[in-house]
Amino acid sequence: MIRVLVPSQLHAYTGGASRLEAAGAAIADVLDDLDRRFPGLKFRIIDEQDRVRPHMRLFIGKTAARDIRAPLRDGDELLIFGALSGG
Repeated sequence: MIRVLVPSQLHAYTGGASRLEAAGAAIADVLDDLDRRFPGLKFRIIDEQDRVRPHMRLFIGKTAARDIRAPLRDGDELLIFGALSGG
């Protein structure tokens, strides 16, 4: 299983959960698994062209990941961050 850390701006989609577990061999698979359980979550992270939205950041452990085809191994941690903006 992959441990997933979800940012607070997406807690409305996860029923308030900030930490989840999901199955998958790549980021795309994990997001699909999460979206089956939490409809609408994936669309907030990935656009219609299967690219990470500009205001979202994904990390596998401490390594930044921009490609949703990036592989994951059992026990990995996928961190999802929403970029903050403002003036």
